[in-house]
Amino acid sequence: MKKIVCVIGTRPEAIKMAPVILALKKETWVKPVLIATAQHRQMLDQVLKLFNIVPDYDLNAMTPNQTLPTLTAKLLVQLDEIFSSISPDAVLAQGDTTTVMATALASFYRKLPFGHIEAGLRTGDLMNPFPEEANRVITGHLARWHFAPTMSSLNNLLREGISRDNVYVTGNTVIDSLLDVAKREIESSIDVPIGKRLILLTSHRRENFGGPFQEICKAIRFIADSYSDVHILYPVHPNPNIKEIAYRELSDHERISLCEPLEYGPFISIMKRAYIILSDSGGVQEEAPALGKPVLVLRSETERPEAVEEGVVRLVGPIRDNIIKEVSTLLEDKGAYGAMARGVSPYGDGKASSRIVDILKYSLI
Repeated sequence: MKKIVCVIGTRPEAIKMAPVILALKKETWVKPVLIATAQHRQMLDQVLKLFNIVPDYDLNAMTPNQTLPTLTAKLLVQLDEIFSSISPDAVLAQGDTTTVMATALASFYRKLPFGHIEAGLRTGDLMNPFPEEANRVITGHLARWHFAPTMSSLNNLLREGISRDNVYVTGNTVIDSLLDVAKREIESSIDVPIGKRLILLTSHRRENFGGPFQEICKAIRFIADSYSDVHILYPVHPNPNIKEIAYRELSDHERISLCEPLEYGPFISIMKRAYIILSDSGGVQEEAPALGKPVLVLRSETERPEAVEEGVVRLVGPIRDNIIKEVSTLLEDKGAYGAMARGVSPYGDGKASSRIVDILKYSLI
C-alpha cells in the first residue's frame, strides 16, 4: 500500500485539501497521512472538525509575531524529521503559503515526489502578493505533479519551462468543498437586520497592512453612511495588524457589524445571503462567483484572472474612491448588478479531487 503525506497549515489549505484527503481515504491502494503545521491554529481546527479530519501529526508551528525565516526554518526541520521516519511515497500540499513552500523544499531534499494542488497561479510580480508569489514560483519548480485549476494556470507553468507532461488541469478543489458545504444549509448565528442589503467584507492580506487597510476602512464607513438600506458585516482576522485598526475605525457604526472569524460552514451561509462581497481573499474570489455573488477584490492584481475575464469579479484595489464608486454602481444600477451576479464558476465542477486521486493512482501503482 502506498503512503501519501498531505500537509496543511492554514484554513484555506484545509478547505481545499479536505476533499482530496477524503477522496484518498476511500481508496484501498493508499494510506493518507495528514500533517498539520497549524500556521493558522484556531481557524484550521474549525475546518478539520467540519470535515471530520484528524491530523496524524500536529506541528503547532505558529507563535506570536513569528518571522517568515523562523517559521520556514522550523517547518523544514520538523517536516524533514517526519519524512525521514515514515518514508512516504509522495507528498501533497495546496496553495502558496510558507507551509507549502517549506513542504516542497523538504520533499526535494528527501527526493520525494511532490504534488502541488492549485498550481500555476501567478501575478508576475514576486513582491505582490508577498510572500505568496515567491512561494508559488519556488514550489512550482520543485513539484513532480502540477494540479492546475485552469488553462490559464497551465499556461503560466508552461511559460516558466515546466514540462507539459507534468501539468494536469483538474479544476479547483475549493469548488468541491463549496458544493459539499453549501448543500448542508448550515445556519450562521450572526444577526443581520431584516430588509437590509448585506455587504460582506473580508480583508487580511499582508500587502494591505497599514495605510491600504485604513483606506479600505474609510471607504466602508462612507458606504455605511451613504446607504441606509445597507448593512456591512466584517468577520475580522485575528492578526493584530488588522484587528486593532478595524475595531478602532469601524466598531462604532450602527450599520457595520464586526465579529470573530466565522467557521467555514457559517461563512458559506453568510456568503449565500450577501448582496455584494468585498475581499482580498483568493478563496472568496473562487467561491462567490459560483454562488452568484459579485466580488470586488481589494487588491491591485490577482492570480485568478478567469473570473475577472468572465465579468463576475472586479479589481478595485485598496483604494477608497475605487471601492466607493464600484459599490455604489452595484447598489444603484440593477443592470450592472445583474451582469456580475450570473452564477458563473470558471474554477471547476466539483470533481477536481477525484481527478487528482486518479492521476496519483496511475502514477504510483
